Amino acid sequence: MSFKPLQDRILVQRLDAVDNAKSGIIIPDTAQEKPQEGIVIAIGQGKLLESGERLPMNIKVGDHVIFATYSGSEIKLDDNDYIIMREEDVLALLEKAASKKGKKK
Repeated sequence: MSFKPLQDRILVQRLDAVDNAKSGIIIPDTAQEKPQEGIVIAIGQGKLLESGERLPMNIKVGDHVIFATYSGSEIKLDDNDYIIMREEDVLALLEKAASKKGKKK
């Protein structure tokens, strides 16, 4: 199924929750909080301003994002769970750290 969010909305697939606490204790599903991290699957065209111009999206497909706890609406497409939310609900982008090989201190 093809899915295209409208305006400044994005489609995010939530990352799986971690089952173990730092101490190694296994946490049951009922006690776990839903993760606030996900991968952007689809994006809209951007917010339409009153002037008729489109504000370009700062997020792109494939970005790893952190979002607010109660943001967006959960939907199910092709037996997969997703969240559709506005770009403004994204709190941060996670980027891989640059390789430190070859750098001397």
